[in-house]
Amino acid sequence: MIYLDYQATTPLAPEAFEAMVPLLRDQFANPHSAHRAGRAAAAQVEVARDEIARLLPPGGRLIFTSGATEALNIAIQGAPPGGIVTIATEHAAVLDTAEAMRRQGRDVTILPVDGDGLVDMDAARAVIRPGVALVAAMLVNNEIGVIQPTAALARLAREAGALFLCDAVQGYGRVPMPDGCDMIAISAHKIHGPKGVGALWLRDGVRPAPLLHGGGQEAGLRSGTLSPALCAGFGVAARLMRERADADRTHVESLASLVRTLLPDWSLNGSATHRYPGNLNLRRDGIDGARLLSYCRNVAFSLGSACASGSGRPSHVLRALGLTDAQARGSVRIGFGRYTTPDEVERAARALNEAAAAQAAP
Repeated sequence: MIYLDYQATTPLAPEAFEAMVPLLRDQFANPHSAHRAGRAAAAQVEVARDEIARLLPPGGRLIFTSGATEALNIAIQGAPPGGIVTIATEHAAVLDTAEAMRRQGRDVTILPVDGDGLVDMDAARAVIRPGVALVAAMLVNNEIGVIQPTAALARLAREAGALFLCDAVQGYGRVPMPDGCDMIAISAHKIHGPKGVGALWLRDGVRPAPLLHGGGQEAGLRSGTLSPALCAGFGVAARLMRERADADRTHVESLASLVRTLLPDWSLNGSATHRYPGNLNLRRDGIDGARLLSYCRNVAFSLGSACASGSGRPSHVLRALGLTDAQARGSVRIGFGRYTTPDEVERAARALNEAAAAQAAP
């Protein structure tokens, strides 16, 4: 199987797996216990916390969560009273949570994007005003790879007296973190770490209301027993993202160039310049992506967000760009990274081209 679905999840780094095994098998103590074994487990959690924080801004603290969805929910539901502003192409974890807040009486504004998938900054300036409590924006879009002007949005939020939440799940470790963030949500399994653990970074002085109550872990913001193994795997994955940043970037850029050469009849969805190159959302007229996915049984790619892949509806991200339903359904997302080889890309492109040609044949 050729794996080209890096936005859905990434292969676990061998080094992360090796760090996790002793904490699952031998050093299994509860990290919140006061005895020596518990303190040793807690020390492993803090090593990981420090390593993850090295890729985040100074002047903040990191709380572990079960994943980015929980982190985003804490940030949005725990925000102070006031309006919420976000973008039409955000992940469902943001849009659906904002909608839940709307049903509870909060004022929610969804900003449009242009044909490149970039937020309309004139619209943003018009609505990010005093009375808004939270602005939420994704750094790198999970479906089309577009990099939003999050630093500019953060400045608008600050001027309005609002908090700025950055969904950095797809960008953490890959592109620089924007200035001016108050909260940042990240996830381990998007950076070759384990599933089931994420984090919410909070600027000093920012304290959202907790969603979970119980033992008061994570400074009272996220009760529940931490898994030292998951935290350690996350920490090692973060360290590798930092240490291998230049090599990973060069590798991904070369693969992106190769893909575009091998798929000349496909059009790119989203900005060609403001993007992370390891996420290519491509479309071809007259093609049905679901049929293509069924035909290419030995290639793992996607039609958009894994969270919405079974809905049968055209991607809300592609529709926000102005694509028709037919164009959205004729689009595929190809994601690659550290462990993808040029040979795999070549074989996958050949399969996609053959499947597209067969589908278009009379």
